[in-house]
This record gives sequence, C-alpha cells and structure tokens, in this order.
Amino acid sequence: MGSDESTVTVADGFVPVIDLSSRDTARGRAAIAKAIGNACSSSGFFIIVGHGVPRELIDRMFDRTNSFFKLPEEEKDLIANRPGVSGYRRAGGTLARSLDLQTPPDLCETFAAHVTGELSDQERGQLGDEWASWTHKNIWPENPPDFRSTWQEYMRVVGDLCADLMRLMALALELDEDFFEDKHDHHGSSVAVNYYPPQIEPPLPGQLRRGPHTDFGSVTVLHMEDDRKGLQVLQGTEWRDVSAIPGSFVVNLGDLMALWTGGRWVSTMHRVVNPERGDTTSRLTMPYFYLPNYDASIEPMQPFSESSAVDRFDTVTVSEWVSRKVQKIFS
Repeated sequence: MGSDESTVTVADGFVPVIDLSSRDTARGRAAIAKAIGNACSSSGFFIIVGHGVPRELIDRMFDRTNSFFKLPEEEKDLIANRPGVSGYRRAGGTLARSLDLQTPPDLCETFAAHVTGELSDQERGQLGDEWASWTHKNIWPENPPDFRSTWQEYMRVVGDLCADLMRLMALALELDEDFFEDKHDHHGSSVAVNYYPPQIEPPLPGQLRRGPHTDFGSVTVLHMEDDRKGLQVLQGTEWRDVSAIPGSFVVNLGDLMALWTGGRWVSTMHRVVNPERGDTTSRLTMPYFYLPNYDASIEPMQPFSESSAVDRFDTVTVSEWVSRKVQKIFS
C-alpha cells in the first residue's frame, strides 16, 4: 500500500480497505476520493489504514479506558449521569429503538465525552435548547490519572482525521473540497466507548451487545481492539462480519450524510453480536461520532430516487435529528 494506484485492497468488496497514506498529493487524494465514493454508494462502510493517527495514542486510549471500566462499580458510579449525557452509563441504552425496533436493552456499558463538553458554561449555553448531550459539561474520572488528557488528545487527533475525511468525501461528490467545513466549524462530535462485559448469564431472546441501528451524524470512525468478530453490517438480507485490521479504523456514514446526498450515499444498518457461549471475555470498541454543527440545516443536494429510504429522511436541523434519536434509545 502507499502508492496512488494501490489505494484499495478488496479484502471484502462490500467493506473495502482504503489506504490514506497518499492523501498529501493531488493524485493520491483523487484516487482516495474515488475509492471512498464507491464505498459510500454501496455499503457506506470502509476500513482505513495509513491514516496517520499514532498507534501509541490508540493503545494509550484503549489502555486508560479499559482500566476505567475495570474499576469497582461504586467508583465508576461517581461520574454516572442521566442517559444521553457525557460520563459513565452502566446501561448503554437500546440502540434498536432509534429505528423503532423493540429489543431488550443492549449488553454494554459506555463512557462518553463531547468536544463541546470542554467549552465554558456560557459557550455551551449558546448551543440550543434541545435535549442533547453536547450542551452539558464533560464529567471525568480521577482514575486513571491521565484519563482526561488522553481522551482530549484522542478527540482532537481523530477529529482532525474526520475533518479530512469530509474533505475527501466532498471531492468524491465533485464538490469543492471545503464544502462541509462551515457545517462542522463548531461541531458537537463525541467519543462514546462501548465496554462489553463478560457474558456469564445467557442473553435474553433478541438481546445483543449492540442491537441493529444506523448512526446519526456525518461519519463514524471506529477503533476495535482486535480482529475478533462481533461487528456485523447488513447487506441486503444477510449480516456480514467486519473484522478490523490491526491499527486500522472502520469508517461508516451516518444518517445525515445519506440525507445530504439525497440517498446517493447510504447509512447502513449494523449491530454487535454476542460472543459464542462459553466465551466470557470482555471487549472494548471506541467510536468517534463526527457530528455537524447543532444548528446546521441538512438539506438534500439532489432529489431522492424512488428507491431511496425517503420516509426516513427529511430536511431537519442536526439538533432536532440527533435529539430525537437519542431520546428513543433511552426511552
């Protein structure tokens, strides 16, 4: 990988591997944009390598976050907050409800922080009055000692990666490279790490680590700690396993990008299935949800085709869309 001609490795044609290492050249960016466009119009999922995020930072983020989840429950509960707000959540909600699907609660814990959670009270007070996490201050644990600084660094570095992915996506759509920038210049993005505890007792019927759902925003950049199976993407009527390459990120589009493109690009349903019975290991996944400005109005660039999921998408502000989805998860 690394040359302009070898941007894509088709390990799985539905979820291709795209090498970003040549994105500092015009020829490389054009080739990468084409590969991204192809993936976004078929599955809305692809794996990136050559992304430039230091492996040391990824490993440190995983280590510090995993250490937090292994703390005694009473210590974690010190920074627990109401559903949908930054901090620790012993129950991660029911993601399937965001699509009006009824399932038992997901088998995971979460810790979340928002970019806007680091702003002053006055600045956050200007982020609208929707029921939304980005209007609240981040809550940080005391242990591990460098947990907060590691998360802040990770949010900044992966946020920069997301901004460049959006520039590449603009090129793929034959738009000016900076088309999406003024829609994300005060974005409310978040990292919401999922901790899947050991499954000692059998799950309830229909209960998964993460139920079927689509993501809500522009793009999600996910790090999985290893290549164990769990993440599945829906292709037609078949669920396809997605295994990460060490050091890579899995990228997928959210609903708002599908809306923006008038259904030309897709936000695909995915889920996290349970391990086989007898496998009592825990697991950690680290998604970064890149979200547009809370007050951005998302309007389709082109009319929806008759085959598009037009009933799911309508012109809407980001705060209205995301708040509506999050409330369903924790209802």
